[in-house]
This record gives sequence, structure tokens and C-alpha cells, in this order.
Amino acid sequence: MDKNIRKGAFSLAAGIIILPAACSHGNKPQDAGKQLNILYIMSDDHSFQTVGAYGCGLMETPNIDRLADSGIVFTNSFVANSISAPSRACLLTGKHSHKNGMTDNSRIFDGGQQTFPKLLRNAGYETALIGKWHLTSEPTGFDYWNILVGQGEYYNPVFIDNGKRRVIPGYATEITTDLALEWLDSRKDADRPFCLLLHHKAPHRTWMPDLQDLGAFDGEDIPLPENFHDDYSGRPAAAAQEMEIGRHMDVVYDLKMADGEMEIHTDTGLEEYGRAMYARLAPEQKAAWDAYYGPIIKAFKADSLEGDELAEWKYRRYMADYMSVIRSLDRNIGRVLDYLQESGLWENTVVIYTSDQGFYMGEHGWFDKRFMYEESFRTPLLVYYPGGFRGEVDALVQNIDHAPTFLEIAGASVPEDIQGESYLPFLRTGSEGRGERWRKSLYYHFYEYPGEHAVRRHYGVRTEWYKLIHFYGDIDSWELYDLRNDPSEMHNLYEDRSYRRIRKKLHRELARLQELYDDTCIIEP
Repeated sequence: MDKNIRKGAFSLAAGIIILPAACSHGNKPQDAGKQLNILYIMSDDHSFQTVGAYGCGLMETPNIDRLADSGIVFTNSFVANSISAPSRACLLTGKHSHKNGMTDNSRIFDGGQQTFPKLLRNAGYETALIGKWHLTSEPTGFDYWNILVGQGEYYNPVFIDNGKRRVIPGYATEITTDLALEWLDSRKDADRPFCLLLHHKAPHRTWMPDLQDLGAFDGEDIPLPENFHDDYSGRPAAAAQEMEIGRHMDVVYDLKMADGEMEIHTDTGLEEYGRAMYARLAPEQKAAWDAYYGPIIKAFKADSLEGDELAEWKYRRYMADYMSVIRSLDRNIGRVLDYLQESGLWENTVVIYTSDQGFYMGEHGWFDKRFMYEESFRTPLLVYYPGGFRGEVDALVQNIDHAPTFLEIAGASVPEDIQGESYLPFLRTGSEGRGERWRKSLYYHFYEYPGEHAVRRHYGVRTEWYKLIHFYGDIDSWELYDLRNDPSEMHNLYEDRSYRRIRKKLHRELARLQELYDDTCIIEP
């Protein structure tokens, strides 16, 4: 790992970001009447902790950071519901989950409803979607779409090209990028503005690296988070989850220990799927895979690790694979940025990089997402706006804000029922665009329980420095965190008498947001 990491004051355990002072304004902003192209790049489960521009020091992402160098890093970017399909529905509609109907991954997205791609088409844009969709129903509102089936496979994935299925040999991140560049290169009406949603599978579980990236982080000193061995004291919902690396991460499915001798077995119910992932590799892919993972499997068998030693070994294997997957993601984003610059599109294209939610890099001993705690609630957001601001913006933004922003960029009207707010003023002038009317708090609601990882339903409010969460159903509990003094969210202060005034304020703000967004929060056991 290159140690020349972008310097920023960030505590990995803390989850609070303070980036260097804002840079300068860019060139003269684009003419308001000119329709800019929009390239929205979204990965799946990419943690802000592993984006170089956020200064965490885990790894470099030089190509993603090109957007930071020429645009904006949003240091307080969040989601409305930290799980894949609901997050994507929030993006498309600009509405919270209870309004767009996609409350959890078991739902089918209603493609007949209003979405920003449809509104952009009405405004004269050519629209396209390439990569991960994960909303079950067929995409609507796009002139062209070519999507992965379900979660998609890393190797030799199946794509649905405007309704026609085909297996494409190779690695998903590179294939998705190829398809996007082919679409950009084949556009017949170059004068028509476009909006391309480029959605990568990576780095979603099970973190299968590209062959050229196998072993990229071997031998690196990957630090163990300070709260890796969290005992979840005072947080019953956190204690009840099933997403601990030590107890719940499957060594065959997640960590590639599918031995040819069939001696390694697991009890999570995922072993069969892990072996099936290996089986779909082509012969030459298997040869490279075996050459790398074979010695690791052999050593794993010989060591017979248990307890904390096993948990920490699993953590470091997980992190090495996860970051290796991001190497490919970053490299391929570089290919797209190079194309924009070489083709002359760079000066007339807004480029957004984000993830559908955050992810745990071992904090609290976890992988996955779902909780309203910082690591999964927070998501990276870097934006290049031609002629716009360059630097950092600390305003509270959320993924429901993309839709109105894109519509305003296009010069289209924003329907009144869209719940997000346009962050376009920040793209033009930085935090000067905030104004007194910009939101001071965020609303969150997670619904998927019973479900994978056993994270209980909960909703809550986050302000600049405090967070109030209500877990409901079979676990009914309130949690309050002082993010200045406890950024790792280890100490639930809800019953602390010294926080009574703050607690009352947060309850009032939570009630205000529920009324604003018309969320009745029907509580079911």
C-alpha cells in the first residue's frame, strides 16, 4: 500500500471527518441556460473509510480522488435507509422509503411511479442505466439499459441488455465499464445532453478481486479498529445483530476457503454458495485463483485458529479482499474519467461518485450495513461540476437529494412531492450556497426485520452533533449519542440526566421530521 495518503484529520474509530480547509473556487460557473451532461457513478457498499479523499489512511483511491481534486468532497453525506434496493429507490424518486414503496429488499419497485430519469427525458435528456439495478422490476425511464441479474456475479456475469440475457466473460467491474464506454461512444446525437447511471456491483459481498489484484494488500499492516471487540453494553439492538466478523462471516462463502479436499465446512448455510462461486470460474480463472488462495487455505487448515485469533484473521482477510476489489473499481473509474477528458466531454459533464450506502470495516466487530450508526449511515459523495466550486462542503446531504439536484442542473422543474433538496448551490459556490434554509437535521428509517443480519427496525434523527434512534418491535429501546464526545457511538446517553434538555430537543425534531416527511412509523412486532 502506498503510504502517501491524502492527509486529513480523521479517526477511523470515531467516524467524524474534518478535512483540510476548503480549496479555492474553480473557473467561472457554466451558463445557467446550458444543459450539462450528468454521469452518476454509484458503487455498492463502498465505505467512506476506504476512499482516499476522506483521509482515513486505509488505502489510496487515486482516480476517485481526481473528483476531489477538481471538485467537491461532501463530508456529511448520508442515506435514508442503509440497504441496497431501498437506497436505489430513494435515489430514483427523491423520496423516503415509505413514500416510494421500497422499504426493504423483499419489495418490487413500482416502475410506474415518477422518477428523475423520466423527468430528465421530458427535459430533452438521453438516459441510460448500466450495471447493477437490484430493484426486481424492469427499469423504466431509460432510453437504454443493460443490467446485472439481481446482485450480479463478479466473474462471467449475466447481463440483461434491454430485455435480452447474455453471459459476458470476464470481471464485472471491467465489463460494466466497457459497456458504459461503448454506450458513450455510440451516441448518435452528440448535441443531446445525457444522463448515464453507471452502477457497479463492487465492492459488494463476497469481495472477489480481479485476478490482477489478488494479493494487492498482502503483508500490509491493516489496523484493527479500537472497538472491534465491542461488548455492546447499553445497546440491546446492537447486541442482537448477526453481522459480527468473528461469529457470522463464513470462511468459505466470504473468505474463499473452498478447499478442493472438502475438509472445510461451515454452519451458516452459505458454504454451498461459496463453492458455487468458485465453480463458475473459467479454467484459466481457476488456475490463477488456486495459485493465490491455495497456500492461504493450506495455512488456514494448519493453524486451526479459534476465538479472538480467528476473528482477527477473518477481519484481515476480509479487508484485504475488500480493498483489492476497490483497486479494480478505482482503476475502472479512471478509465471513464480519461474518456471524458479525451473526448471533450469533461468540460460539459457533471460527474458524481457515491455508494448506495456505507459499510463496516470492522467497527463494532461488524461487516455489512443497515444500522443508523455512522459507518453505514454515512456514504462517500464526491462531485465534479464544470466551472464550479473546488474544496469541501460540510452541509448535511442525503441520497434523496440527488433527484432534485439533477433536475435543477437540467433546468427542469422539481415536482412538489419530491422530498429531497437540491444541493446545486453547493456545487456552484461551496458552503456559501448553504443559506439559512438548508436542513439542520436528517431523518432515517430502516425496516427490514425479520431479515438477514437481524438488525431491528429503527428510525431516528441526526443533527450536526447528536443522534437519537428508536429501535422498535421485539426490541423497544431508545439510544442517544453525543457525536462530539463519543464519535464511535459506544455510550448510549438516553437515560443520562445531564442530557435531558438535548433529548427533549431531539424528540421534538424527530416529530417535526416525521410530520414533514409524512412518516407515521406504524410499529409492528
